[in-house]
Amino acid sequence: MLVHIVILLVAFIALVWSADKFVLGASSLARNLGVSPMIIGLTIVAMGSSAPEMMVAAAASLQGNPDTAIGNAIGSNITNIALVLGITILIKPLVVSSSTIKQELPFLLLLTLLTYWILSDNFFSFTEGVALMISFFGFIALLLIKALKQRKNQNNNDLMIIEAEQELPAPTTTGKSIFWLIMGITLLIISAHFLVESAVFIAKAYGISDLVIGLTIIAIGTSLPELAASVASILKKEDDLAMGNIVGSNIFNILAVLPFLVL
Repeated sequence: MLVHIVILLVAFIALVWSADKFVLGASSLARNLGVSPMIIGLTIVAMGSSAPEMMVAAAASLQGNPDTAIGNAIGSNITNIALVLGITILIKPLVVSSSTIKQELPFLLLLTLLTYWILSDNFFSFTEGVALMISFFGFIALLLIKALKQRKNQNNNDLMIIEAEQELPAPTTTGKSIFWLIMGITLLIISAHFLVESAVFIAKAYGISDLVIGLTIIAIGTSLPELAASVASILKKEDDLAMGNIVGSNIFNILAVLPFLVL
């Protein structure tokens, strides 16, 4: 049992570290290829905090533990709101002025209700997974179109978009970018595998269901990047980015993490 607990802790650390290196490699490579920093900030960097959930969902599904995967996706959203947002507000009350976030909040509410409806019959079909994934790419496209339109009209005053562009990791050479990209994605896959395997073993040893372990321990662990990012943003007085990180992560968890169960 002690060995599996150690593996679980090491896997959590490796998962968070590898997600950070994956974002570093992918964003630096994209920048070296001439991709706009704004686009990188709204896509690669924004999705980076949800990379642990994606890998855990994929690993759990492949290992025949769908309850762990769905528990992680739903539990991460609960953790983001109850724990991450709670800690962030305790540090400093948030003042949100971003029109993007104000538009995303009702969308997140609708997605949450849609998720409840999809899962209410205790069945998650391939078609529903495809529909969520298509909606994910549609959401990203709309976000980029809005940002590009603001830039074209020289009216890019949305603080969240500006701050997301400024939060890019420091650029590196193309060779180092490719190295960190490959290293990050490889370690993400390996650490997610051992994380799920050890968590399931511990759950069975204590008579806990896979769903509960996903909703609690794994959800809290995979939400650590969101916690770190939100606390760092609030300490730098970037309130919109802190809130945007939480809202965006919850949207990504529904649209991009849940489909890994059936795709």
